[in-house]
Amino acid sequence: MCRKLLMVLLLTASIASVCAQEFRCGVTINYQKLQSTTQQYETTDLKIFETMKQTIEDFINTRRWTNLEFEQNEKLDCSISIVLSERTSATDFRGQLSIQLRRPVYNSNYTTGLFNYLENNDFYFSFNETQQLEFDPNTYFDNLSSTLAYYCYIMLGMYFDSFGPNGGEPFYGMASTIVQTAAPSGMKGWASKDGQKARYWFMENHTNSTYELIHSIYYYYYRLGLDMMTKDQPQARQNIIQSLRYLQQLHKKRANLLSVIQFIDVNMSEIVSIFTPAPQDEQKEVYNIIKDVSPINVTKLKDWNIK
Repeated sequence: MCRKLLMVLLLTASIASVCAQEFRCGVTINYQKLQSTTQQYETTDLKIFETMKQTIEDFINTRRWTNLEFEQNEKLDCSISIVLSERTSATDFRGQLSIQLRRPVYNSNYTTGLFNYLENNDFYFSFNETQQLEFDPNTYFDNLSSTLAYYCYIMLGMYFDSFGPNGGEPFYGMASTIVQTAAPSGMKGWASKDGQKARYWFMENHTNSTYELIHSIYYYYYRLGLDMMTKDQPQARQNIIQSLRYLQQLHKKRANLLSVIQFIDVNMSEIVSIFTPAPQDEQKEVYNIIKDVSPINVTKLKDWNIK
């Protein structure tokens, strides 16, 4: 993996549809809400949802997103769910998109969360079951392919950030290109004005040098923290605390930063589990950081004996 982290600096925009190396992604299409709308479907229409699922899985899993080679056990383990809420025509849909990315922890059978993101219920897209999804970073084909490609590069960026300092930089750059290409389409989610959870903002958080500490947060928490737990737990906890200090510094630069909220949402339960048996001085520092960064989560630390 270290060799690959060096190679990532040589990343090119190689995105030809060849045998996949990077992702092992499962897709779920939930169409139950359509039963309660005026856009009800016939039994024969169920085929389009099955085709939608398979087409999206093929788009992600059979496309080469980098010029790196991944072993089978190195593929990114992720899942995507689309809950359809409206069908305005035979090919036009509205729904809610969620993405999860999991990461193996070194020398263990444990898998940790890296990305768990739920978009607002305003994901509009078109899908024609007779056509394959196309993608080119410099060409906008449709909202579905651009959105899926965007999240693929975001996930690659976070994954490589968690293995090496600034390892994900080239992938965030690709996500930025996709945002710039898709924004003129007028589809909601690509522009900064489209709300706090717009795709623009998550990309911006990871490419703006003002927030460069986010990359160190991933590296210290995952590579120097969780990956070291079986080797040196006290040092691993100190590295995780350092990642939280960086998180606090980032919060002071800009409160309610989307990347900070996402990190806390994904890792809060794990942080509680790691530090519940830890020394009180460590608990106290973690408690004070969480109280500052995410006060709503302080209740999850209520069993700690903080004085």
